Amino acid sequence: MDKNSNIDIINNKLTKFNLAFLNNEQNLILQINQAELINVCKILKTDSDLDYSMLIDVCAVDYLTYGEADWTTNDATNSGYSRAVKQTIIPEADETFTNRFAVFYQLLSLSYNKRLTLKVFTTESNPPSVPSINKIWNSANWFEREAFDLMGIHFKGHPDLRRILTDYGFIGHPFRKDFPTNGNLEVVYDEDEERVIYQPVSISTRPSVPKVIRDKNDRK
Repeated sequence: MDKNSNIDIINNKLTKFNLAFLNNEQNLILQINQAELINVCKILKTDSDLDYSMLIDVCAVDYLTYGEADWTTNDATNSGYSRAVKQTIIPEADETFTNRFAVFYQLLSLSYNKRLTLKVFTTESNPPSVPSINKIWNSANWFEREAFDLMGIHFKGHPDLRRILTDYGFIGHPFRKDFPTNGNLEVVYDEDEERVIYQPVSISTRPSVPKVIRDKNDRK
């Protein structure tokens, strides 16, 4: 089954949904509305002509600085470059996220040896949210917890949405592009209390300074 045939089958099975196929040389990327996520996933898994029985991965992307060329240069620099974004550990409660966070679902059909990527933008309100698909694919449980921990995506209906990688007292979500590179807290051993404690970070953020900018011809 080639890519065009697969597109035709998906279009026929999901005619009542708002679909958008994105250009990709490898596997198909299908963008859908987050309000339709659950119904689309049920069809993708249960329809015998599709049979995407396996969820391989769930990840989130922060598009905060997407398309901004902050580091583009042809000359050396003494000052370095930074992302030129406001560093934020905890966003304001009324902050909105218009097309900032997207969740990607990697699906595999074992019957047809086909892969499909679903792309879903989160809600604009804080916290950014999408429905949990844990009841459709059990493997989504820990994948969704990881996206929640690192990117702050809330999966509505998840049975146990809590951190899975960061420490118990961690504040914020470290994979967001406006999260400070030096973090918020550091762990040190207090000799007086004879135990490990948290304290504000003692290092300061500085931009990366490339020492040499090489041309492709330099490698010859």
